Amino acid sequence: MERDENFVEQVVKMLVDHPDDVKVDRTVDEMGVLITLSVHPEDMGMVIGREGSTAKALRTLLRVVGARNNARVNLKINEPEGSERPQRENNQPAESSEKKTLDQVVGDIQI
Repeated sequence: MERDENFVEQVVKMLVDHPDDVKVDRTVDEMGVLITLSVHPEDMGMVIGREGSTAKALRTLLRVVGARNNARVNLKINEPEGSERPQRENNQPAESSEKKTLDQVVGDIQI
């Protein structure tokens, strides 16, 4: 097992509730190294993190590991079978949530 693959596997197994379901696959092509990660559906939130922060940190650390080995390393996280991720809603602001000025907000505060 290569260092980058082993690194991802060890870190992710420490984060999740189902470490036996962590699967890491490594492929090499002309673009570099691709690490593909699969986890238990219940563990996706732990791997992704709030607003993707954990996944972003893991990718950053992988770039460092890759740089030490003169390789470009990317991480792909597979969405598990049976995932019930809700569809993203349109980010258009609702008509009732118009932006208010500071004076309007202060005026709304009741003392």
